[in-house]
Amino acid sequence: MQNREEFSSRLGLILAAMGMAVGAGNIWRFPRMVAQNGGSAFLIPWLIFLFLWSIPLLMVEFAMGKTARMGVIGAFAKFMGKKFAWMGAFVGFCTMGIMFYYSVVTGWSLHYFIMASTGQLSHLEPGVYWNHFTGSFQPLFYHLIAISIAAWIILQGVTHGIERANKILIPSLFVLVVIASIRAVTLPGSVEGLNYLFNPDFKKLIDFRVWLEALSQSAWSTGAGWGLILTYGVYLKKDEDVTLNSFVTGLGNNSASLFAALAIIPTVFAILPLSSALDAMKSGNTGLTFIWIPKLFEKMPAGGFFASLFFLALTFAALSSLISMVELATRIFMDMGFSRKRAIRIVWIVAFLLGIPSALSLKFFNNQDWAWGVGLLVSGFFFSLAVIKFGASKFREKWLNSGDSDIRVGKWFEYVIRYLIPIEFTAMLVWWFYQSVTSYDPKGWWNPFHTYSLGTCLFQWGVVLAFFIGINKWLVKWTLEREDT
Repeated sequence: MQNREEFSSRLGLILAAMGMAVGAGNIWRFPRMVAQNGGSAFLIPWLIFLFLWSIPLLMVEFAMGKTARMGVIGAFAKFMGKKFAWMGAFVGFCTMGIMFYYSVVTGWSLHYFIMASTGQLSHLEPGVYWNHFTGSFQPLFYHLIAISIAAWIILQGVTHGIERANKILIPSLFVLVVIASIRAVTLPGSVEGLNYLFNPDFKKLIDFRVWLEALSQSAWSTGAGWGLILTYGVYLKKDEDVTLNSFVTGLGNNSASLFAALAIIPTVFAILPLSSALDAMKSGNTGLTFIWIPKLFEKMPAGGFFASLFFLALTFAALSSLISMVELATRIFMDMGFSRKRAIRIVWIVAFLLGIPSALSLKFFNNQDWAWGVGLLVSGFFFSLAVIKFGASKFREKWLNSGDSDIRVGKWFEYVIRYLIPIEFTAMLVWWFYQSVTSYDPKGWWNPFHTYSLGTCLFQWGVVLAFFIGINKWLVKWTLEREDT
């Protein structure tokens, strides 16, 4: 067995966990969801689902990683039995599928930070430049830089790589978004945005779509059920708490989202007329971030400086999440007997190669974001199944309420895992598939080669699941049987 790596301190662990959770979605998706779903009324179900989906799954992941001392494949095989190693493999592949294109997002953010900080962005028409940039080979170059930076950090190990990087990235990120939010709320006219953000439209709460959007945002934003926290859980000290760390991670992630909303929504409403502001908030993740945001900063005093801060914060958020994805993939290969150095070399090459299509084609990028983003909901459901099969009561008493726990977990956890999460998963899956069939691609919903179709999800998931189920016995052989060698 390889020498056991550990986080050197609770602070390092929490910052790494928050780095995993706080990503581009906090900055470019959350403000849009708030603006489109009733302002602060959206915050109510969003906060509820933090406790009824995200934090319970974070607790499950931390406990599984800490107990199994293996990545997703080995952990699922240990908790559910050897016949279910394929579930862990699917969880791992979902997250790696996101890693391949998320490196591209990190590269975009880095490029725009460079353009903003050198003053070049202010002289360009944002929409035209975005189309020019994404239609060139530049995203491929920045994708290579992003995945190389993440791989180099992972190569340094847990303490000197992951922990040290997040001790820089996460405090810096919070400082940047706080500065940006202070600037936003002091802009003339920002009160319109603040009213929109903090005066709730309670009528929205009777709309089931608001609740489903809030649940989806919480599930995606916190990274719960992705296998990332499980991977970091492998490096917990034996006496490290699970429950309190999960609560701090979830609440820290939500705090970052709120600051991002404070930075963006008042700015949009201060500078644009109401109709244009609402159009901006409906323009999609990339549309808001890389087209509307540069337009807004052009009209602000010292706009170039604040544009630089914004894109630097986005780069830090994306990089901290990318690091955790690369570590998940690296941990899988390390469980198979590879050294960290050799494992990261494999992950770096594969991630770069499989990220090339997303770097060169927005259509392919959007397809992968759709297929594996929705696939992550399946991953979260698999974690609840793992606990149910192990025994929710036994799991709670043995792994959450052990002697090293700072907080005792009540029976509510068992009800959430056994009943609520399966119901929430079903509701979200039906909702997103319904959206695909009725709104995204009503004529080609069955076509596996369409970008946002139901067919593309089922086809890609089916291929991956069939493959991993087919090689399940080898997955067990490559992981569990090597553990003590």
